[in-house]
Parts: sequence; structure tokens; C-alpha cells
Amino acid sequence: MRTDGVGPVTDGIRGQAGSRLTDGLRAYRMIAAMWIRSTMAYRASFAMTVVTDFAVTALDFAAILLMFSQVDVLGGYTLPEVALLYGTAGIALGLADLALGSIEQLGLRVRDGTLDTLLVRPAPVLAQIAADRFALRRLGRLTQGLLVLGYALVVLDIAWTPLKVLMIPLMLVSGAVIFASVFVAGAAFQFFAQDAAEVQSSFTYGGNTLLRYPPTVFSKELVRGVTFVMPLAFVNWLPALYVLGRPYPLDLPQWLAFASPLVAAACCALAGAAWRVGLRSYRSTGS
Repeated sequence: MRTDGVGPVTDGIRGQAGSRLTDGLRAYRMIAAMWIRSTMAYRASFAMTVVTDFAVTALDFAAILLMFSQVDVLGGYTLPEVALLYGTAGIALGLADLALGSIEQLGLRVRDGTLDTLLVRPAPVLAQIAADRFALRRLGRLTQGLLVLGYALVVLDIAWTPLKVLMIPLMLVSGAVIFASVFVAGAAFQFFAQDAAEVQSSFTYGGNTLLRYPPTVFSKELVRGVTFVMPLAFVNWLPALYVLGRPYPLDLPQWLAFASPLVAAACCALAGAAWRVGLRSYRSTGS
């Protein structure tokens, strides 16, 4: 039996962390449900916005189709292989964008002082901001990514193994968590920059655009950057190349393809720390 009090203190800290997580999820669910009900009150408008979002994102894949109408391979990759990269990147970002896309507006809240109203509510600020104006229309992007991925998996001639089958959902979930971490870290940066939504977008939507194409079309310096500095390569490049049976341009060991969950967990921890630092630094607008 412990007499130093460490055990009870540790249990208390864990209990508080668990309670805050539960409170945050409950607040997120309630706020998101409110916005979903508001959206579904105008079903025709909702349907049109989803179709529009789907069509806009589909234009990106149409551009890839146009490229392949002129060439047979791109960086040594065929159309179905590029479609696999495109679909996995699109789904990962789509999930993160659906869950946390609204957090990009934090800079505006900091500038106009409306963030103060969230600070006095009995719910975690991150959950409130993430769920605010929950946009169900973002399902259009997610649906488009699913369709492209489905096409790739049907057309590709892959020697499937249990590990390769497992890699697909593992890659999508880990990729979504990595993108979500980038959303949160970018929002934390806006506590200091206040007008950095475009900087944040360069890493989220810009990163998604990068990951749609094979790593072989980029310089090795860029590939190293998105592997070791901003680990976006773990969203789909490393896992997808394992599924396709292709070597990674940096000659990294094959087992790194399975490191995506660990990288996602590390990104979550770093993003959470950045968020706490940013929130503590907030001093209101002074008005």
C-alpha cells in the first residue's frame, strides 16, 4: 500500500482528464447536432450545397484524368495508382475537415472578441469551436474521395494479404487524425498571428493536394520535409506504397508504413500541447 500520496494524485489527474474529454465530446455532439438540425430544416438547400461541394472537388480529379489522357504514367505511376493516392488523401482530409474544419475561423473570433463568450461557458473551448457551424455539406468532399478510392481498389491488380487489407482502414483513420492535428495546431498558431487562416490552409488543403500525386514527381528535399518535419507522408504515401508494393523514394525501411498510428498519436499530443499554450496566452481584444 502506497503512503506517499502519488497513487491517489495520479488517479485524480487521470479522472479530471477523462472528465474533460467526456465533457468535450458531449458538448461537441450537442452543438454539432444543433447545426445539423438547422441545416436539415432546408433540405433542398442542403442537397444543392453537397452536390456543389462534390462537383467542385471532382474537378480536381478531372484535371488528373486530363493529364492521363496525354500520358500513360505520371512519375512512374498509372492512373489507378494515382487514384489510390488521391482517394486516400481526400478521405483523410474529408474526415478531419468534417469534424474540425470550423476551427479555421478561430482567428476571426480572436480579432472580433467573440472567443470570450466561449471561455465563460462550462464546456471545453476546443469542442465548442470545432463544432460551431458544423457543415454537413463537407460530406461532398468525403463522398468524392470514397468513390475515387473505390474505383482504384476495383481496377488495381494488388496481391492482397491480411496486412495490406488492414492497411487501408488504418491509413484512412491515421491520416484523418494527422490532418485533424494540423487543424488544431494551425488554430493554436492563430492565437498569436490572429490572421493566419491561409497559412493553416497551406498545410491542410495544400498538403492534401500534394499527397494526391506520387512522391516521385517531387524533389527529394520536399519528400524529406513532409516525412521528417511535417509528417504528412504518413497520411498516405508510406502506407499506400506498401499496399502497391512500391519502394519509398528515400529508401526507408518498409515497416515505417505501419508507423502511421504512432505518428498520428504523436501529432495529437503536440497539437494538444500547442493548443493549451495558445489558449493560455489569449488576453482578449481589450475592448
